[in-house]
Amino acid sequence: MPTTFKIEGGNRLQGAITPQGAKNEALQVLCAALLTKEEVRFHNVPDISDVNKLLSLISFIGAEVTRRGEDVTIKAVGIDIDIMRTPEFANLSGKLRGSIMLIGPLLARFHKAYAYKPGGDKIGRRRLDTHFIGLQNLGADISFEGSSTIAVSADKLRGAYMLLDEASVTGTANIIMAAVMAEGITTIFNAACEPYLKQLCKMLTSMGAKISGIGSNLLVIEGVAELHGCNHTLLPDMIEIGSFIGLAAMTQSDITIKDVCYDELGLIPTIFGRLGIAMERNGNDLHIPSQEHYEVETFMDGSIMTIADAPWPGFSPDLISIALVTAIQAKGSVLIHQKMFESRLFFVDKLIDMGAQIILCDPHRATVIGHDRKMQLKGIQMVSPDIRAGVALLIAALSASGTSIINNVDQIDRGYQHIDERLKSLHAEIERVSD
Repeated sequence: MPTTFKIEGGNRLQGAITPQGAKNEALQVLCAALLTKEEVRFHNVPDISDVNKLLSLISFIGAEVTRRGEDVTIKAVGIDIDIMRTPEFANLSGKLRGSIMLIGPLLARFHKAYAYKPGGDKIGRRRLDTHFIGLQNLGADISFEGSSTIAVSADKLRGAYMLLDEASVTGTANIIMAAVMAEGITTIFNAACEPYLKQLCKMLTSMGAKISGIGSNLLVIEGVAELHGCNHTLLPDMIEIGSFIGLAAMTQSDITIKDVCYDELGLIPTIFGRLGIAMERNGNDLHIPSQEHYEVETFMDGSIMTIADAPWPGFSPDLISIALVTAIQAKGSVLIHQKMFESRLFFVDKLIDMGAQIILCDPHRATVIGHDRKMQLKGIQMVSPDIRAGVALLIAALSASGTSIINNVDQIDRGYQHIDERLKSLHAEIERVSD
């Protein structure tokens, strides 16, 4: 049943919050469990709808899946590849973009797989060419069965040199999972190198894969005949960590984010620091003190600060929406440049309705003129268009005066674990209401 958040904003929050396990890592490593018939055990797996949909898909094709809280066990025995050709599988996979990453491991182990146009956020074009071209480079045949079914098969995968046309995170993951059991050497240049891909590679090596260059954009993989079971613990979700930083600043709150794995956060603390947000690292925790004001830096020549997304180690596109909303109450102006997706900034009309001073220059750029607390946002009714924009609107609502209603919060639930209950622990006034 669709649900809504009712939020009474304008309150300062306080306390400690622990980030969930990383969503984007979970979607990769859970698929990798299909590479072996042995048991694979995962820890710190987030209880969010996108991950639970993937586990349902893995179970649907025959694997044994057990979940106890944040611990998940997968034993990929009894796999039925042909069930992927059914309308039921097509319907399930069409609700989740991460379903595309089932292809690589199934192709490596069973020599065939089937795919459909995956679901996910409607944030612009998200092409899949990198996935399929990479698999073709390894020797896979790709054909269409009817209008929607993509059949991928290979009698034998063989290592190859490839230069990826884009540093696609999911594309790189899919190719890696196929290549680890291909015959010979695979070299992947312009590979994505996010921490979650490092985690995937480390997990695969613990299963017996041979991968060098982990953490760089040049990976060399020596194929092996089989892989084994392992234990794997997921990193904390860096997008959630960035969201909590923005939440603390916007609501003038004193929040400690626990167990952040700081060294894996890349530019995230730096970029929020450029917005003027104070942060204190205490061991593996990150403390955001309450600030009456925070001021956006300018460039050295005095020109307006620009915050743009980029492939890792650049600033994550998933945090552009959070940086934008956080800038609303800063002192100064900032140009937000979302380079990767042409529909991701369209939620700013709701922020403007709340009283934000934002100029949407074009689908990729928005200029935010900060209020410096001289004017408070006002609560309104709005709809969550995608995961990250939904949380940006939630942050705006928690900082606003009066009552806000956010519909379609199922989008937020796709990426944020029990977010309403966790925010209540920080004394937020938020209520989940069934429509």
